[in-house]
Amino acid sequence: MEPNENMLPKTFDEFVDARKQGFMRAKEFKDHGGKLAGCLCSYTPQELMDAAGIATVGLCGTSNETIPDAERVLPKNLCPLIKSTYGFAYSEKCPYTYFSDIIIGETTCDGKKKMYELLNEIKDTYVLHLPQSQNREYAKEIWYQEILLLKNKLEETFQVTITDENLRKAVHKRNQLRRAHLDMYRLQESCPPAMKGTEMMIALQQGTFTFDLDQQIANVRQRVAGAREAYENGKRPVSEDARRILITGCPTGGVIQKVGAVIENSGGVIVCLDDCSGERTNMLMVDENADDILRAIADRYLAINCSVMTSNDGRLENTRKMIEKYQVDGVIEVVLQACHTFNIESFRMGRMVEELGIPYMKLETDYSTTDNGQIETRVAAFLEML
Repeated sequence: MEPNENMLPKTFDEFVDARKQGFMRAKEFKDHGGKLAGCLCSYTPQELMDAAGIATVGLCGTSNETIPDAERVLPKNLCPLIKSTYGFAYSEKCPYTYFSDIIIGETTCDGKKKMYELLNEIKDTYVLHLPQSQNREYAKEIWYQEILLLKNKLEETFQVTITDENLRKAVHKRNQLRRAHLDMYRLQESCPPAMKGTEMMIALQQGTFTFDLDQQIANVRQRVAGAREAYENGKRPVSEDARRILITGCPTGGVIQKVGAVIENSGGVIVCLDDCSGERTNMLMVDENADDILRAIADRYLAINCSVMTSNDGRLENTRKMIEKYQVDGVIEVVLQACHTFNIESFRMGRMVEELGIPYMKLETDYSTTDNGQIETRVAAFLEML
């Protein structure tokens, strides 16, 4: 069943408009000589592009639209995010990919790693090589060298010099954006929350359509201030009886309607977004006063918790803290089909959550609508149990 108008937050139309406007801005930006880098993961150190005067845009596919195109080249039993990302490039249906001067990838999984080889035939794609663990003594040095290689690649490709001064300015601004996002997440601490979780998720995606970082920061602050003022004036967008849900697992950009809206139309509210674009990543700041600012950037990004790292105890410990902080009634983990790292790690996540006495449910899905009815039934039953 396709999501109907009542299932979607009021900001959805605003989100669609922002996406379309972003496409037009990309063309205008390029027409005026702007340089654009497409990014695909939270591990991508965006401060380097900022310091080089290169705008960044998120390219991860979150739609089923181009997956049939991708399956002409890629296997069908592959993660939908990977297929959708490649499909948009292969079919030339995404202006952001089309206008990108370079795409920055990363070795977060074998599927992505091999897909980037094919993507490079369409668009210049540079791949960062992640260490497989954050805990090895040599991991920080390996990752620092990768960041240094990216710096050299950008300087050579765009004929620019990335100075320490510009890196420090970029770090300060990115930290401001992270703090603005944290202020938005914290709106959900209230009982009831000051914002619907789906509205927050859409706002985060919407921000990626703005190339001007100052404008992006201002937009988030304005949204937070408006929600806080409305709440203080007695407006309650969420029922006091809504069950407080922490959503974790794979990136949720492609399932905001399919899972997020279903949760919030079945008596729940998403109070904590615990995926790689959520609070656990944005709470990590770059040390602005570090003597070696490039190494400080590298250290910050390597500290991100992702299931591709082994072990990944930091993610479980963070989720434990978020459950307490947001007074969570239940945890729903979203696993995209064929995402083996998150799927295997979900066993440890479920065990940890249930040891806390909190109900847990795993949803394994993709971007299609074929299992919408099943998801609606399962989510409704889970929330009713709470």
